[in-house]
Amino acid sequence: MQRRDLLTTGLMLGSLSLMGCAASGPDRRQQAATQALQTKELAQLEVQSGGRLGLHMLDTATGLEAGWRSQERFALCSTFKTLLAAQVLQAAQMGQLQLQRSYHYESAEVVPWSPITEKHVGAGAGMTLQQLCEAAVVVSDNTAANLLLKATGGPALLTNWLQTLGDSVTRLDRNEPELNTAIAGDERDTTTPAAMLRTLQKILLGNVLSEPHRALLQQWLVASRTGDKRLRAGMPADWKAGGKTGSGDNATANDTLIVWPKPGTAPLLVTAYFTGSKLDATGRDAVLAKAGEVVSRWYQQL
Repeated sequence: MQRRDLLTTGLMLGSLSLMGCAASGPDRRQQAATQALQTKELAQLEVQSGGRLGLHMLDTATGLEAGWRSQERFALCSTFKTLLAAQVLQAAQMGQLQLQRSYHYESAEVVPWSPITEKHVGAGAGMTLQQLCEAAVVVSDNTAANLLLKATGGPALLTNWLQTLGDSVTRLDRNEPELNTAIAGDERDTTTPAAMLRTLQKILLGNVLSEPHRALLQQWLVASRTGDKRLRAGMPADWKAGGKTGSGDNATANDTLIVWPKPGTAPLLVTAYFTGSKLDATGRDAVLAKAGEVVSRWYQQL
């Protein structure tokens, strides 16, 4: 992509991001300039990284948003686990599932990266549905996610549930760990940054879940430390953040975040997906940390 194309695309995205905003005159022009600058920075970061970067950000207080490759598909990897936990919580509040019911499983069901569930194998052990949700979200336990999928009917039913929320883009097709192949052009187990952000907004801030269940899901996201070196690493240390990361083949590193810059303020939502570079894991984390810096500057300049 030529530099002129980057600038033009940035201006277009910046202008589109302001739709529905009440600002006018100088304020609107300043906001448009801010959007264009941040979009340009994301485009430059992508070029420097050698991969493909998709990001969408929303200030829920003002409705202002911006992004880069927001409508392109990226592999979900473990970012789907927030959606899965929300599906379980909604089913529980509707009386379809019991969060305190114990689920027992055998060693044959344990898959790689299952730091919590691997400790509770066997008929005499097991974990409750709520504990499985917490393990899947907080430490990204893969067996916990598979057991939750089993309890809710599988990947296809998660996809169907997302469609009831108005998300016709995000889809889950496989279980862990197969869903992490992140093959270029493969639409299985994918989303777009914009679609994921909209769904997270409904789940975390809307009326999909009751207030106690929203609070519980937010609590799990804040407790997760898997993203400490990604988006939140580029943000001020006093910003409260909660998120769910994902990692997979093809050098894929993702991060989805809810951020409260100040206590009592409406949060920011950020979804970032990065794939296809030649960087190692540390380098991929650094790209997302720099993306977090872009988000921070965008918010502070609004």
